Formats: sequence, structure tokens, C-alpha cells
Amino acid sequence: MTDAGRARERAGLDDESLAILAFESEWPSHTSDKEEAIRERLGLEPARFYQLLGRLVDDPSARAHSPMLIGRLERLREARAARRARMLR
Repeated sequence: MTDAGRARERAGLDDESLAILAFESEWPSHTSDKEEAIRERLGLEPARFYQLLGRLVDDPSARAHSPMLIGRLERLREARAARRARMLR
């Protein structure tokens, strides 16, 4: 097994999860260009991409692999939740 393969195994992330994290690191903002790139590069529909990304935010292995990205995504999630809560008051 290669060093990269051992590192992935230790991290507990599969190739798809690693690809999603790498892609999100490269495309931090949500645009129509990003949606097309998700389809082309990952072979996923954008809705599925965001479902999987949301699960990765809660995955300790993803945090260990990419702590800055996961932290940023958590802050965005918390900000959206706070906006929704304010709208419901």
C-alpha cells in the first residue's frame, strides 16, 4: 500500500469524500459555475454534493483531514441557522 493509501485509511475517508473536500477547498462560494463543475468533475448532482458535504462537516475524520475547511463550513452552517432563527421570531 502506498503512503497516500495508508493516510486515507487512517483518516477513515474514502476517495469520494476526499474529492469532495478537495473540491470545496477550491470552490468556496456557491455559483452556477460551481454547480456545473460539480457535475463535470465529481459526477454528482449539486444537491447530492451538498448532502455529502454536510455529512462530512460532522465527520471527525474529515475534521482531522481538513480542520480549516471544516471549521469554515461549520461557521457558515451556524450563521445560516441563526438567520433562520431570527426570521422565525
